[in-house]
Amino acid sequence: MRQDAYTRWSLISDAPVESAQRPMVEGAHTVAMSDSLPDDWSPADNPYAIVASEAGWLKATVVLTVQRMHSDDQPTGWFSSRQIDARTLIVALRQLLGVAELEQIALKGLGMSPDVVDALEQAQQRYEAALSDIRHVRDRLTPFEDWAHRKGGGAQAAARKVGAPRDVARDLWSFRYEAATDTVTTGPFTVPVSAAIPAATELCVAIHTAARAVDVKSAAEVLSRTIRAITGAGIPCDGPKGPVVVSPDDDTRTYVFFNLSTIPEIERAELAARVLAALAGAGLQLRPRGFPQARDAQEHLVVGEALLVGWA
Repeated sequence: MRQDAYTRWSLISDAPVESAQRPMVEGAHTVAMSDSLPDDWSPADNPYAIVASEAGWLKATVVLTVQRMHSDDQPTGWFSSRQIDARTLIVALRQLLGVAELEQIALKGLGMSPDVVDALEQAQQRYEAALSDIRHVRDRLTPFEDWAHRKGGGAQAAARKVGAPRDVARDLWSFRYEAATDTVTTGPFTVPVSAAIPAATELCVAIHTAARAVDVKSAAEVLSRTIRAITGAGIPCDGPKGPVVVSPDDDTRTYVFFNLSTIPEIERAELAARVLAALAGAGLQLRPRGFPQARDAQEHLVVGEALLVGWA
């Protein structure tokens, strides 16, 4: 079965971002908006869902840490709160770049159009231009143990080719937030803190825009497959006055409901069963929007409730 195209990101993590998703692999279970996650749910089934969630968290982390760094220092023991926040900021900025890279993989795996892929790539390039040293500064923090032992990768590995390992480790060991210049530095590498929030915000918007494009594509497939399945079963659903109405309420959701005024009460249960069977044959299912435990989908249809279409 495939993941429901109308899952809330907040069911995957605590992120308040809502969007649709189509899985990368088979075997995912449908997750309705009022459900908890199934026991065998895995992030491996939903990489771009994870991307959308993590992007929001990381951007919020960047905003919070920059705000605190620009506020009065509040020492914790011997440690400056600004220096602590500088470490958190650098990790969050680098992680956001990793999120964008994962999104690129997910988009290509889903066969998204080149325009969608290119737009995110360009946003990532602008991000890296604004924070050109972010990879090197983060490498000093994680994994710091490799840099301390003169076995670090990246900039340290390059420097060891032309310098003594001990000297290289010393020269690239410093890490500090300078309030006067509003920068975080490691050796010769610098990250301008003033650029952090604008860069993170733009990249986060680009990530969610790409995710939205996936939602729209998946929803269009759900809509067309729903109509084909129901009409293929000999049930009219081509207009608001027919017995069965297929209604896209926006560009990411499709609902099915009965026009009760056109269906004799005695025929409603049988028609509901036919609709559900047709959708099941197309790999789709209907889910009530609220209190799904109260009645099954057939009973909801019979009383005229609009049900959400999702992947079975």
